[in-house]
Amino acid sequence: MSRLLIEASTALCLLQDAGRFGVRHLGVTQGGAADWRSMSWANWLLGNGLDVPVIEITLGGFAVVAQEDCLLALAGADLGAQIDGQALAPWRSFKLSKGQTLRFTQPLLGARAYLAAPGGFDAPQVLGSSATVVREELGGLDGLGLPLTKGATLNYRGETLQVREVPVALRPDLKLDTPLDLVLGAQIGQFSGQSLFDVFNSQWTLDSRADRMGIRLLGKALQYQGRPMISEGIPLGAVQVPPDGQPIVLLNDRQTIGGYPRLGALTPLALARLAQCLPGAQVRLRPVVQEVAHREHVEYLQRFRNS
Repeated sequence: MSRLLIEASTALCLLQDAGRFGVRHLGVTQGGAADWRSMSWANWLLGNGLDVPVIEITLGGFAVVAQEDCLLALAGADLGAQIDGQALAPWRSFKLSKGQTLRFTQPLLGARAYLAAPGGFDAPQVLGSSATVVREELGGLDGLGLPLTKGATLNYRGETLQVREVPVALRPDLKLDTPLDLVLGAQIGQFSGQSLFDVFNSQWTLDSRADRMGIRLLGKALQYQGRPMISEGIPLGAVQVPPDGQPIVLLNDRQTIGGYPRLGALTPLALARLAQCLPGAQVRLRPVVQEVAHREHVEYLQRFRNS
């Protein structure tokens, strides 16, 4: 067994994996890594299963000290990572010698970095997953849904491989130069014509009131003209519109049902990009049909498997 001692942490640093599935009928949410692409690449760098537990570090403020010589991997946001003061870029595996400190300072590009260890970090499974959901007190190092804290130990048991990098051509683009794809939903036709124009022809600003449950988009108020709804199941990426007309994109720790009308849902690839956005960033939405979103997702996974 190898160990890392947590020297610094915040409430936004969590143990995550691919998420908790098959339990929404119990009122239990999905959880899991907000940027599933970066989590998968971090595990790929070490030859892990793509869904084993990693550390999701949001906005920095996290540091670990190696208790033995080890090989780790880093993917996702550039949070100013340093090994004993020397800069470390993401999208690569790297060696950390006994006594060295890996520290994440502040966001330089993106919001969430993913730290992986050989074989994945040890943690109990609760309802089939180790993903941390603080609100539901599930997952994490102790199974109680707590964030990672200073003084805690991260254990792992996998084999050490050679250092390698994610090819530049395969690294996800963390910028927002292109719109986020939105699969149109059942209530899309019940918004006013002006609202439908505004949704796809305006810039939306990410509100600072954001967490792993959802991100509010600030812009022109949208008008729903349909009848009141009965609460129904909420998929990952659903874009709800509450009475104030400001859309909310629902993320991994969302509630399982909701009664607000929905524009639709962001595609998995769009959600991964959104997870890397900082408050105040501006985004645009682009309508797509489900068949197009599914094809693009499959094509991405095929490129991933062929790498």
